[in-house]
Amino acid sequence: MSPIPQNSRTILVTGASGYVGGRLLMALSERGERLRAMARNPESLRARLAAQPGTLTRRAIETVRGDLLDEGSLKEAMHGVHTAFYLVHSMGDGDDFAARELMGARNFLRAAELAGVRRVIYLGGLLSTEGELSEHLRSRRDVGQILRGSTIETIELRASIVIGAGSLSFEMVRALVERLPVMITPRWVDVQAQPIAVDDLISYLIESLDLAPGISRIYEIGGSERVSYGELMRAYARERGLRRLMLRVPVLTPRLSSLWLGLVTPLYARVGRKLIESIRHPTVVNDPRTGEAFRTRPRDVQRSIAAALQVEDQARWLSRWCDAQSASTSQPTFGGVRFGNRLVDSRLGSVAAGPGETFAAVNRIGGKHGWYAFNFLWTLRGWLDLLLGGVGMRRGRRDPDHLVVGDVLDCWRVEAIEPARLLRLRAEMKLPGRAWLEFEVTPSQSGSNLRQTATFDPVGLLGLLYWYGIWPLHSLVFAGMLSGLVRAAERKGSEEHATLRRPAA
Repeated sequence: MSPIPQNSRTILVTGASGYVGGRLLMALSERGERLRAMARNPESLRARLAAQPGTLTRRAIETVRGDLLDEGSLKEAMHGVHTAFYLVHSMGDGDDFAARELMGARNFLRAAELAGVRRVIYLGGLLSTEGELSEHLRSRRDVGQILRGSTIETIELRASIVIGAGSLSFEMVRALVERLPVMITPRWVDVQAQPIAVDDLISYLIESLDLAPGISRIYEIGGSERVSYGELMRAYARERGLRRLMLRVPVLTPRLSSLWLGLVTPLYARVGRKLIESIRHPTVVNDPRTGEAFRTRPRDVQRSIAAALQVEDQARWLSRWCDAQSASTSQPTFGGVRFGNRLVDSRLGSVAAGPGETFAAVNRIGGKHGWYAFNFLWTLRGWLDLLLGGVGMRRGRRDPDHLVVGDVLDCWRVEAIEPARLLRLRAEMKLPGRAWLEFEVTPSQSGSNLRQTATFDPVGLLGLLYWYGIWPLHSLVFAGMLSGLVRAAERKGSEEHATLRRPAA
């Protein structure tokens, strides 16, 4: 029996709002699949999908409510489904997460069998060859056993560490390396794992759709090399051009390690503890059958890290291991908001003028027009940059009223521009990191909204000290610049309105 053709099968993605689920949805959409995404909060998921660029905004993805702990909510989600991806995981849901996972798997399975689902694709975890399993990995194993014990063909992919911007393991490694020039490391950093790039993981998941029908089976997936967490941290440091010293200590319990991670990384202490308990034992690929069944050839660790960092340069992350809430109209707290390694100051201004007038004010920023507030501070920053061997603020701009991609703008360069909507500048001054300044204009009932976002990607401890050290000045300048842009746009709008109302001579 040959696989069901594309477009004639409905594919359900559970955990669609999660890290892997969100990226899988985009990849399946680009492939032209008929998709249904399940989430406990479908309204939030729909808003996230609508905000994504490209294919997702053009191809409809059906979103449905479904909670694995509420069996009655799964009937609609399962109706007419041929293949279901099981990507739900509740490691952060308290001490009873294992019992909740087993209950959710049983509810899912009963609903899938009643609906006539033909195939389940489950993402589990690589198990230790030493016979010892953490509670987290035992739960992953037990869920797989429940799914494979049904009448539905189940393909279980077992993976180790996932390398990708926004993944839990990668964010832990990133935070430790970026913030700590000297790291005191416990024994678990020397345990072997087989990290896999998130893009390669997605490729394996998609290829699972096209496998010929058969019995339930397990495939172990991983990158092309085995490394320890310590080696992973060194590889990240090399990619970022950082020098880091790692000092081994004989005793550092998972509890103490998790508390430490909670202080210096984005991980919650309880999530950090469960993660550490899972990586205290080797998780490597031992079964060679995956290479025979799949076309995907995974990349090595260094290329996986490079790909993860490149994604951040191209666009905002598609998904993260935890959903970060960005600031809306409220002022940011001291230091701005952290998204992974990047520090963000985002401010929203309401403008009593149309998007055209607002973007015209943005389009005139810099050069002889100035920066709409505290120009003397910009001048001072330019002189300091010159003293450090940078470009300073003397380059001005090519045209006083119009910009194109690649234009120089004082100490910035135009990286992206969309008429009447967006302008993004990349800093070319001397900095311990990389910086961007972005302006986005959207229509509103009162005229338009102007979102101003400053983003800084610090390199090491010096980068963090720079950002927080000059934060009071940044806060003053960014707030003044937004207010000045709003006033300029409203003044321009009023002048044009008065011109239109003036009677002809």
